[in-house]
Amino acid sequence: MERLTIGKLAKQSEVNIETIRYYERRGLIPKPPRRESGYRQYPRDTVTRIQFIKRAKELGFSLREILELLSLRVDPATTCGDVKKRAEIKIADIEEKIRTLQGMKKALMNLTVECKGRGPVSECPILEALDTKGERAEDIFK
Repeated sequence: MERLTIGKLAKQSEVNIETIRYYERRGLIPKPPRRESGYRQYPRDTVTRIQFIKRAKELGFSLREILELLSLRVDPATTCGDVKKRAEIKIADIEEKIRTLQGMKKALMNLTVECKGRGPVSECPILEALDTKGERAEDIFK
């Protein structure tokens, strides 16, 4: 089986070397055996694993969630339904983030309407709203 140095693995996986080391520390990729010289020797399938991690990150999964997905993959008791449930949980999480972002956008749009863009900064309604004490942001921007 062909083994890869960390540099070759980084190049083939299109990540930097520090990312590989970080994934190793987090347990996302197994620690590879080392040559007598001390160089890490990664199995070729590590490229596929890193690509899996990258794609899962692009879909919004955290590294903790990716580690769980990788664990599910090797557990013989895991079903496709188990994986689907994780994806559905992620969809709900993304929908909540979208709602939060839409609320932030609406609040900022309301503030920019209030601001005429003229006058001294000490009278800026945007800064005044941000400077309000004792209220939560969602309450201020309604």
